[in-house]
Amino acid sequence: MKKILSLLLAFSLALSLAACGGSASSAASSAAVSEAASSAAASEEEAAAPLSATEPLRIAGLKGPTTMGLVNLLSMEQAGTAAMDYDLQLYGAADEIVPLLIKGELDMAAIPANLAATLYQKTSGGIQAVAVNTLGVLYVVEQGDTVHSMADLKGRTILSTGKGTTPEYVLRYLLTANGLDPDKDVDIQYYSEATEVTAQMATTQDAIAVLPQPYVTAAGLKDDTLRVALDLTAEWDKVADTQLITGVTVVRKAYAEEHPDVVAAFLADYAQSVNAANTDLDGTAALCEEQGVVAKAAIAKKALPNCNIVCLTGEELKADVSGYLQVLYDADPAAVGGTLPGEDFYWAAQ
Repeated sequence: MKKILSLLLAFSLALSLAACGGSASSAASSAAVSEAASSAAASEEEAAAPLSATEPLRIAGLKGPTTMGLVNLLSMEQAGTAAMDYDLQLYGAADEIVPLLIKGELDMAAIPANLAATLYQKTSGGIQAVAVNTLGVLYVVEQGDTVHSMADLKGRTILSTGKGTTPEYVLRYLLTANGLDPDKDVDIQYYSEATEVTAQMATTQDAIAVLPQPYVTAAGLKDDTLRVALDLTAEWDKVADTQLITGVTVVRKAYAEEHPDVVAAFLADYAQSVNAANTDLDGTAALCEEQGVVAKAAIAKKALPNCNIVCLTGEELKADVSGYLQVLYDADPAAVGGTLPGEDFYWAAQ
């Protein structure tokens, strides 16, 4: 449309100049206008140049907050406002995504931040982070009123999800920072998905669990005796001077090198999708239910304001993620794959 308007404007201008001037000046003016019109058309065509990838962008996410910021890409695609088509795939656990990403069956994925660093090591730099998608979303919940500090967890059984990813390493770090031995002073029992944790809580007396949003909200709606005992983001802030980062969006380096324009266009779309997630709660909640990200729209709507969904890129991405990974590395190098990722871990537009 912009191209058509530019050409019409140039054509109208040419006619006006031809009607107002003599033959010599008209010829010169017409030539100038013709050149301007051609230049405008070329600029429009360049601006509207097709992306280097024609297939839909294959991006995977986990059920929960890291994918809640992605769902509006689908409504944008349907409305014709997205830069490309998206193939959004949903999985219950990160270990389902990893092999697909490594084999090249996915282009991007929203995964725990520490797992992204580990994959960078395992693939010899074949994975790059393009955005922080979620900040802290972890909470300690209990059926009762016995936990008011990290110290109160001593001697207790803690149900959790995310072994080998953010929940495990954040919990272990916070326990250690508060003088508790994660291997001796507590009994941490891990489950594959948060839904398994909530189901186990329902049958366990005096249960304590570490849950992310939106599962905290979902569990509370089912059991009004459930109490949020600790906000682990607040606990993190007491002992660390970095952001608590739950998830990042990563791209295969080979894909990013072949299609840097697609990565840049995705990030522009993604920023709009995240903005919608934080402002259009009804629309986003409906999409979350439709795509199976959250069981019910009512749960998603109530949880969204507490999900810390963001789109942090460029220098902000690098500063926040590198600081967070440094804290994990200092506590346990295995948490980030044995060593910190290099500078090329952080994707930047060329």
